[in-house]
Amino acid sequence: MKKLVLAALCAAILPVATAALSSPVAAQVYPNRPITMVVPLGVGGSTDVIARIMAEGMRQVLGQTIVVENTTGAGGTIGVGRVARAAPDGYTLGIGQWGTNVASGAIYPLQFDLEKDFEPIGLIATQPFLIVSKKDVPATNLKELIAWLKANADKTSQGNSGVGTPSHVGGLLLQKAMGVSPTMVPFRGAGQSSQGLVAGQIDVMLDTPAVSMPQVQGGTIKAYAVTAPKRLAIAPEIPTTDEAGLPGFYFTFWHAFWVPKGTPKDIVAKLNDALVKTLADPVTRERLTKIAQEIFPKEQQTPEALATYHRAEIAKWWPIIKEAGIKPQ
Repeated sequence: MKKLVLAALCAAILPVATAALSSPVAAQVYPNRPITMVVPLGVGGSTDVIARIMAEGMRQVLGQTIVVENTTGAGGTIGVGRVARAAPDGYTLGIGQWGTNVASGAIYPLQFDLEKDFEPIGLIATQPFLIVSKKDVPATNLKELIAWLKANADKTSQGNSGVGTPSHVGGLLLQKAMGVSPTMVPFRGAGQSSQGLVAGQIDVMLDTPAVSMPQVQGGTIKAYAVTAPKRLAIAPEIPTTDEAGLPGFYFTFWHAFWVPKGTPKDIVAKLNDALVKTLADPVTRERLTKIAQEIFPKEQQTPEALATYHRAEIAKWWPIIKEAGIKPQ
């Protein structure tokens, strides 16, 4: 009798279990199709370069193609908004940085909340700027550059990669530190502003080593200082701002990943795992350090660490940016 009951129970359970295992939901293991990585800034800038390096490394970990798509405009807010509005299924991943995910909130009337409408994945790396000029500027060091800018204050220009971007906000702080205000010329991205400098359309700007070092090494632009307390390992001949005559002027900015609010925790964990493993990979680390990226320590690569860091950066910078009166153009 017991055997008959057991057999009946097995006969009843087996079809249900089989159906569950063969259902589309159970069969789909994330990720089972390509992931879109949204870059909110233009092609050729450091955000774009870092995104493509990370996409290649994370693709190998996740076993799926990661398609990098540049969605530009309004200081990166259009691309960030695209991520905010995407389905929270793990198939839209946004890379952002200090300008797109901190400064933008103090400048633009956003249709989303930078803290509440995203799930943090993890911090990637931080980087300084180089103070650079077109090659025809006669100055051979930073002190001479400042003197030249002051002597030509009414006819010099300073490029940036868009309103609210790090090169814009940092550039305004640089003007204050130098005591001179060249005309600000916004471009649509760091790649375009760098091209403008090489072409002589602008005189000076802050640019990342990732973008400007090939031009510095090729002699098409000049570099005067690193906006950090220590020199770059990839360019030890370039002095720091302390050494070059602008003591205490430091400006660095970071990159990180987010996904839309409501993305399941297991997917967030899987993306974070891919981030951590990619940043631990020797090939990826070498590619990032070659463009002057300082990779965050492993303990700072967690979603929780990014959330804490992000909150602190907003609290620190929003009052400074608002006091500066920076407005969308």
